[in-house]
Amino acid sequence: MTITIAESSVPKPPTSLIEGFRSAPTSVISDNLGRLPGSVGLRPFHRGSKLVGTAFTVRTRPGDNLAIHRALEMVGPGDVIVVDGGGDETRALIGEIMMTIAKWRKAEGYVIDGAIRDVAAIAASDFPCFARTVIHRGPYKSGPGEINVPVSVGGCVISPGDFVVGDEDGIVSFPASKAASLLEAVQAQVAREEDMLKAIREGRYQNAYGKS
Repeated sequence: MTITIAESSVPKPPTSLIEGFRSAPTSVISDNLGRLPGSVGLRPFHRGSKLVGTAFTVRTRPGDNLAIHRALEMVGPGDVIVVDGGGDETRALIGEIMMTIAKWRKAEGYVIDGAIRDVAAIAASDFPCFARTVIHRGPYKSGPGEINVPVSVGGCVISPGDFVVGDEDGIVSFPASKAASLLEAVQAQVAREEDMLKAIREGRYQNAYGKS
């Protein structure tokens, strides 16, 4: 079966704007998005590196990774490979080989609403990989699939070019059009929280009700 590729190109935001989120916790980003967006049920399987980049989206039929193989011929620096696998947990969509290819292509990492395998190799790597679960059973490779289309990952709609940030707490995404103002709000909250933690350590903290 065929793999459908959307023809519209997605512009890349400035690298400096993307890198601004490198030190931004997903929890604080979520706070400043009304605590609404965010993929549910996915967790990191890699060694712990931060995931920051823009979405290169893939939709597969459950348990089939032909579209991901096609996407690996197209991805490059700054791309987060975001895969809507329908949440299927019965077959792994990627493993060590496909992780290594993505890393060689200089992609930023994987976000997969589905299963993975070769988890020991992924756990030993600093290449970000978020997924739903692990299983040894391999995928089909017959399609169909779609590339560069809006996808649903863990209950969150992610469009091509959306910012994707992942850390130990999970995955959050947002449109590139919100990135600049969001980054300012996130940095301000991080500064406030650092001041609060300092006050707690120094015995100066009072909560919102004026009690220490």
